[in-house]
Amino acid sequence: MAMAATELSEADEGGSSSSVSVALPLAVEAVAVEWMLEFACSCLCRHFAEQSGPEFWRWRDVAQALINGLSQIPPHQKKTVYLCQLLIRIAQGKSLGLQFENGQKISPLESALSFWTLLEREEIKLAKLHEDIRRLIQIQIVAVHMENRYFKEAAEVLERLFTDSESDKPLRVKLATVIKTKDPYVPLLQSFSYSLLISKVKSYIELFMKENETNFLIQEATKHVASKGLEATILQKRPVEVNENYKGDLKTKKRLLKEEQYITSQSSGDIKKHTARRHSGKKPEKTRVLQSLNNMQNMGKKEVPLACSQRRQRWTQKEDLELKSGVKEFGVGNWAKILVHGNFNNRTSVMLKDRWRTLSKIKQN
Repeated sequence: MAMAATELSEADEGGSSSSVSVALPLAVEAVAVEWMLEFACSCLCRHFAEQSGPEFWRWRDVAQALINGLSQIPPHQKKTVYLCQLLIRIAQGKSLGLQFENGQKISPLESALSFWTLLEREEIKLAKLHEDIRRLIQIQIVAVHMENRYFKEAAEVLERLFTDSESDKPLRVKLATVIKTKDPYVPLLQSFSYSLLISKVKSYIELFMKENETNFLIQEATKHVASKGLEATILQKRPVEVNENYKGDLKTKKRLLKEEQYITSQSSGDIKKHTARRHSGKKPEKTRVLQSLNNMQNMGKKEVPLACSQRRQRWTQKEDLELKSGVKEFGVGNWAKILVHGNFNNRTSVMLKDRWRTLSKIKQN
């Protein structure tokens, strides 16, 4: 009996010890989650800045899972969480069918604006950049609705966006006037384009990354890679990974190479035009296509259609809208990039350039 009592006592002591050890992993888990979230945010920022779609979406899922697992946001990680949520919404800002707020008809950019407001409260030293990004998000919320011909909704969202403060009044009045025109390509919207918004957010990301260079996981991973001499191994494997994950990009590159050959084989008159542009300081079409080839890793995943024949083909209203949208986003002259991102029917960048010239003449008349 005494022995049994002794064994029971030891078992109880063991149970008590076990209950203490359970509390320790919970604390360790919380710290590990913080490190993982910081690392996920760092990856999300990098892939947003590089416009590398598949990697961005992969790290979006990781970051979102970590954020959803938080019972509450630690004060020192508020900026990290808010920035992750902002980038996810900016990246999907033109998809009006998405809803980030349950039960509310709020567009992705409206949701992004709320997280930008939270970010602004966490820091005060970047007042000018804060103001620029806020203004661009507000303008693009209206612009995206107008691009989708949702003019009534654009007017409704304008009412939600602005208060009655005097500082907001000038922009509110301008946007109200733009909505009445029902023209998504007015100068105001072109001057404050979606691509400019992306550029400003990239500037903010760069500053954020500099402030968070001491990421623990990155530091430890860097030490491990250096100690094991893994740099060469990773570099050797990288081309294989690219071939597996970006087969669509390879097809696009081949098509762009054909596009380059097509441009090169144009008539002597076209060649003279390219030469004249080169002397005038403008990039010739061939240079733009080569630039597109160099930047394919960071561009969209749509394939570039090529002309199947030299026959004239009437431009449809849908193609004209695609061209206007492309010019609005990338600017006049970036025909190769517009071609890559647009949905055109067997067109070349030269055709896009000529059609834009025609549309400009029609507008002037």
